[in-house]
Amino acid sequence: MTEQDNISREMTIEDIFSKFPQKAQKLAQELTNTGLHCVGCQAATWETLEAGMLGHGYSDEQIDKLVASLNAILEQKVDASSINLTKRAADKFKQILKGEGKENWSLRFGDKAAGCSGFEYVLDFSKEPKEDDQVFSSEGIDIHVTKGAAPRLLGCEIDYVEGLNNAGFKITNPNAKGSCGCGKSQSY
Repeated sequence: MTEQDNISREMTIEDIFSKFPQKAQKLAQELTNTGLHCVGCQAATWETLEAGMLGHGYSDEQIDKLVASLNAILEQKVDASSINLTKRAADKFKQILKGEGKENWSLRFGDKAAGCSGFEYVLDFSKEPKEDDQVFSSEGIDIHVTKGAAPRLLGCEIDYVEGLNNAGFKITNPNAKGSCGCGKSQSY
């Protein structure tokens, strides 16, 4: 990756998201995890990452660490031919299955028309695939997706995150062109 393909301290949040839209969801999550909660509300998009972080009391070392984390996200390869669970998400799903008495069931993954940006993700239990399903496998879990939704969902990564404000499954979709500020819906 060349230097102009990297994220730098001098870039604004708006620059970061517009230059790397295919990774915007993961980048936004990393910024939020760091404590920059203004990402979703569009605040201070004109301010550089460095100026914003210094203004919020972060040190130069913390800024460098965030920039390195953001660039590591850009380096991550996306398998655009599949749908993948992180190990953390797979472990949590298996724990939920056990609690529900459904140890041998699969994950149903899809989207539906809803929300302020057009589509919302749907996660559910699936005993067996339907006739019009495509089946993916990740981390020992089968994922059932209707063939009609598969083109919009290929390349998705399903993770499980826990934080002070919420916990749940977080979906990163390289096909999403935009999402709402609350992160509940996306457009393609």
